[in-house]
Amino acid sequence: MRALHVITGLGVGGAEQQLRLLLRHLPATCDVVTLTNPGPVAEGLTADGVRVIHLGMSGNRDLGAVPRLTKLIRAGRYDLVHTHLFRACLYGRIAARLAGTRAVVATEHSLGESQMEGRPLTPGVRALYLTGERLGRATVAVSPSVAERLSRWGVPRQRIHVVPNGIDVERFRFDPRSRAAARRRLGLPDEAFVVGGVGRLAPGKRFDVLLHALAALPGDMRLLLVGGGPEEAGLRAGAARLGVADRVVFAGERPYLSEGEPCLPAGETDLPALLAAMDVLASPSPEEAFGLAVVEGLAAGLPVLYVRCPAVEDLPPDATAGAERVTGDPDSFARALLRIRAAGARPRLAPQAAHRYSITRSAAQLMHVYEAAASGSTPRVSS
Repeated sequence: MRALHVITGLGVGGAEQQLRLLLRHLPATCDVVTLTNPGPVAEGLTADGVRVIHLGMSGNRDLGAVPRLTKLIRAGRYDLVHTHLFRACLYGRIAARLAGTRAVVATEHSLGESQMEGRPLTPGVRALYLTGERLGRATVAVSPSVAERLSRWGVPRQRIHVVPNGIDVERFRFDPRSRAAARRRLGLPDEAFVVGGVGRLAPGKRFDVLLHALAALPGDMRLLLVGGGPEEAGLRAGAARLGVADRVVFAGERPYLSEGEPCLPAGETDLPALLAAMDVLASPSPEEAFGLAVVEGLAAGLPVLYVRCPAVEDLPPDATAGAERVTGDPDSFARALLRIRAAGARPRLAPQAAHRYSITRSAAQLMHVYEAAASGSTPRVSS
């Protein structure tokens, strides 16, 4: 099967890195079109041998992108088009229909209760989304929670298929040598108790909650934030106002590399090593479509505190050892963090939940959706 993936951009983000990981495990020949911002993930895909095309879209109203993408789809003779993220889903579905490709699958990565990819869920956004959705054959939700939201919006149940995000579980296996090396590079003392946060530094992630929690915690506790985004300057300023700037490390955006992949430049550390450097992962985001950072933290054997995480909440309690839900205010995080530190170190083993989200399992599930969409049949509704 020949498939074309259309995505809004290929900077370092959850959906973007998920696409790269997925393509390594899909038994299909795949090309990728990015509407904007090729970014680091585009470089990684190219290194993997995937053809990446930059459409050069200048903005949301660049309607000339539609004929360019239509021509590309038609020339590629693709069996299926798979779109990712709001803008790509809208333009990609239209272009695929104009090119005569009926097998169109879209993945909904970032639908929360009140926002999608950071934009408020206004009636206009919802109407535009549903208009584009009707042009596809299947809509993939990354969690049962997202599937339920799509259904409430009016997406027909028979077109919704749950395929959770996946991770390379073994890549996150705890390595004490990586922990020591990462702490040295980041200037974190060996004896420090390190609280980690992973994700885009954007308002919806609420990393300011962790800064306020840190201000109420003992001085030997540190905060390690992994990610980049528009809130970084504000978070740095907030740390200074709270008097904890010397206890916060901003690690920036970090990919995670697969075995055998070339190392990062000297002085940089990949995501699994940064997770190894932490003692606990905290996720203060009140809205998540899946909660990939939480699953990665669990795979690294970390205790995890979260406010919302469908990836955990959709599983039976006995599968989610190490994950604890908190109310989300600074005091609740501070109390829970003190309790975890007092309990002492525990073996860094991945719980069942992490193994439930293996990328090989997700790729196999997605191929079932592809096969049904290409044949014109209705994908079975997953739960």
